[in-house]
Amino acid sequence: MSYFMGLDLGTSAVKCILVDDSGNVIGSHSVEYPLQQPHPGWAEQHPEDWWNATIQGIHALLTKTNIAGSDVAGIGFSGQMHGSVFLDEAQQVIRPALLWCDQRTAEQCAYIESTVGEAELGRLTGNRALTGFTAPKVIWLRQHEPENYARVRHLLLPKDYVRLRLTGAFGMDMADASGTLLLDVAHRSWSQTVAERLEIPLEWLPPLYESGDVAGHLLPEAASLTGLAAGTPIVAGGGDQACGAVGVGVVRQGIASVALGTSGVVFVHDDTYQVDEAYRLHSFCHGVPGKWHRMGVMLAAGGSFQWWRNHFAHEELERAQQEGKDVYEILTSEASTAPLGSEGLLFLPYLSGERTPHPDPKARGAFIGLNLRHGKAHLTRAVLEGITFGLRDSLQLIRESGVEVTELRVNGGGARSPFWRQMIADIFGIPVVTVNSTDGPAYGAAIMAASGVLGEDITSLCEKWIQVTDRVEPNLDNQNKYEAYYQIYRGLYGTLQNTFHQLSDLAGQS
Repeated sequence: MSYFMGLDLGTSAVKCILVDDSGNVIGSHSVEYPLQQPHPGWAEQHPEDWWNATIQGIHALLTKTNIAGSDVAGIGFSGQMHGSVFLDEAQQVIRPALLWCDQRTAEQCAYIESTVGEAELGRLTGNRALTGFTAPKVIWLRQHEPENYARVRHLLLPKDYVRLRLTGAFGMDMADASGTLLLDVAHRSWSQTVAERLEIPLEWLPPLYESGDVAGHLLPEAASLTGLAAGTPIVAGGGDQACGAVGVGVVRQGIASVALGTSGVVFVHDDTYQVDEAYRLHSFCHGVPGKWHRMGVMLAAGGSFQWWRNHFAHEELERAQQEGKDVYEILTSEASTAPLGSEGLLFLPYLSGERTPHPDPKARGAFIGLNLRHGKAHLTRAVLEGITFGLRDSLQLIRESGVEVTELRVNGGGARSPFWRQMIADIFGIPVVTVNSTDGPAYGAAIMAASGVLGEDITSLCEKWIQVTDRVEPNLDNQNKYEAYYQIYRGLYGTLQNTFHQLSDLAGQS
C-alpha cells in the first residue's frame, strides 16, 4: 500500500498527516512555532522556524505511524497565504517574513491603487490592494528597508520556501499566487502590467503550477533529515483556504464552506472567473485546476474566541485541565445557557481590523448593549454570535452576486461544536454539514498529492474520499429571531467607523 502526506504550514504550527490510497487518515502530528509582533499591528515569523518544524513533524509522523518513508508516494503542501519570504542571490532569507495578518501596509496599498489604478488592478487581479496581501509588503520593504530590498532576488510564499528547501526547486501554485496581487487571475499567469507599474521585477517570481502538478522531488539531504525517500515527488499544493475547501469537498457549484480557524473564511467554488464589482470578496484561482473561487475573510474569527478564552476564561481553563476536557467545549456549553441574542448584547469581532466586507485595518472590536443583567455566559454567547454574524456578511455578498448556496460545509476547530454548528445554520439560513475529513487544509494537500502521483483529477478523488457525516437544518424560529439582531449588527460598523479610527490614531500616538 502507498501513502500520501499532507503538510499544512499554518500561522501557529505545521500539521503533518498521512493518508492511505483510499483516503483514510493513518496519523497526524503537529509542531508549533512562535509568532513575533515587534510593533502593534505587525506580525512576523522566521522561515527557519517553519523549516525546523516541518523536518521535525515529518520525522515524528513516520515514527508514530511506523510507516516506512519509502512507502510515501507523494507529498502535498498547504500554507498560510500572503506571507512574504525575501531571498537573496544565494537563496538565503534576508529578514523575517511579513505575515497575512500584518497590518503595517495601509499606505502602500493606497500607493498601489493610485499607481496601477483601482479599476485596472481589480480587472487584472480580481481584488483590491489590502494590507494582508504580498505586493504591499514588497513596496513597504523598498520604502522602509532599502538595504534589504537591494538584496532581494527571489520572492516566495511560506509553504513554497519550505518546498524549495526540500526540493531545491522554485515554484508557486495558482491559488496561493492569487493572493500576491501580482497574478492575472483570469489568465492564470503573472501580470506583467502590475509588476511593471509597481517596479517589481518579474524574475523574482517563481514558475507557476496547478495545485496537483509535481513541482519538485525530495533532495537526498532532505530525505536523510526526514526519513523519507530521496526523489519522492512533491506537488505544488495550495494556499490554506483552497486546500481547506478541497479537504471538505467544495469542488462543485452550490457548495460553500466556512473555515473556523484563527481567521474565518466563507468560500464558494466557481466554474468560471467571477469578480465582485466592488471587490469586497476575493476572486482567486481554486486548487481545482482550471477553476476559481470567491471568498470573504474575517481576520479574527476563532481568533476572537481565543482572545476571550485567554483573557476571561481562567476558571474554565482550570476546570478543563482538572477534568481533561476541551476548554472550548466548556465555554460553548456555558454560552448555551444564555438566551438567543444574549439579551440584547452584540459583539463586533474586529480585533485585528477587518477585511470582508469592511477592508479597514483600523476597525476595532466592541461589545454593544451591555447592562447589569449580563454575565459571562451572555458575553461568551455574544462573541460566538458576533463571529457568526460577521461571517454571514460574506455570505450576503456571495448571494448578492447571484450564487445560490444550498449547503455549507464547516471545518476548523469551531466545527467540532454542535452548538456553534446549529447557530451557523440558524444565522445563515442554510443546512450545515460536516464530513469525515477533519484535517482541513492538510487533508486537501494530501488529495492534491494523490492527484499528482496517481493522475486522477482532484474532484474525482474528493467525491470518492469525502462523505457527509452530520447535517444540521436551520431552526426557522431561531432564524427569524437572529435576522432582527443581524440587521442591527450590519449597521454598527458604519455608525462606529469614525470612532474606531479616532481611537486607533490616539493609540498610535501614545
